[in-house]
Amino acid sequence: MELEPNQPLGIFDSGLGGLTVASAIKQLLPDERIIYFGDTAHLPYGDKSADSIIYYSRKIADFLLTYNCKTILVACNTASATAFTELHRIFGDKALVIDVIDPVVSYVTEKFPASKIGVIGTKNTINSNTYTLKIREKNPGAEVVSMAAPLLVPMIEEGFIYDDISNAIIRTYLSNELLEGIEVMILGCTHYPIIRNQIRKYYDFRVEVIDSAEIVARHLKEKLASENLLAGSRQDEDLFFVSDFTDYFGKIGRMFFDSSINLLKSDIWK
Repeated sequence: MELEPNQPLGIFDSGLGGLTVASAIKQLLPDERIIYFGDTAHLPYGDKSADSIIYYSRKIADFLLTYNCKTILVACNTASATAFTELHRIFGDKALVIDVIDPVVSYVTEKFPASKIGVIGTKNTINSNTYTLKIREKNPGAEVVSMAAPLLVPMIEEGFIYDDISNAIIRTYLSNELLEGIEVMILGCTHYPIIRNQIRKYYDFRVEVIDSAEIVARHLKEKLASENLLAGSRQDEDLFFVSDFTDYFGKIGRMFFDSSINLLKSDIWK
């Protein structure tokens, strides 16, 4: 199937975390149209089985392709670690299938080859060992430590940010001795950039905290340019779908996109 520049970008996540990626893409590529799906009915993906995550991801990819999307951007670390290979196998001839892990790994191994690297993410992302394996594949001598932080996604989805509750949870995780001495922190979940400043503040701004959203946006732009698929002019309005309405999704969407986003519910599981 031949793709066209003016087809929209398809992006999905388990919830609102992927909005960090969508926002970075919109700032870098304002002419592109975004079709976003947040699977709020099933979040968090971090404690789901691999079979469930692959099933959800396939259904969402099918949905995005009904809008003729030129990309299926898996803006979820858990789905990237668990379902990306299967999505690429099934949909790779219909759209550009892009994950959020590989661009970050390339960036970190190039910019910080001799640093001690910490990774925090959901249980599934950390248990998959994907970041460690991919980093050491590019840099066999890399020192990488990783730790699951399962409360951070529901905390963010429930709106507990910039308050005593979120600060206490963040402090509890980051004070773990496993992360002692890290020089670089990879936020292995697209929800986490929302609390990036709190994490940076915990480390007194001495640790390089990687914003995956900006890195993925730059990678996407390079990929689209190499395939001659950059939109040449402003397209139709963006669409944001959720599998279940949550009040906080709209609030975060407005925070990132400076206006009331067009939020629609779609039950794609029937």
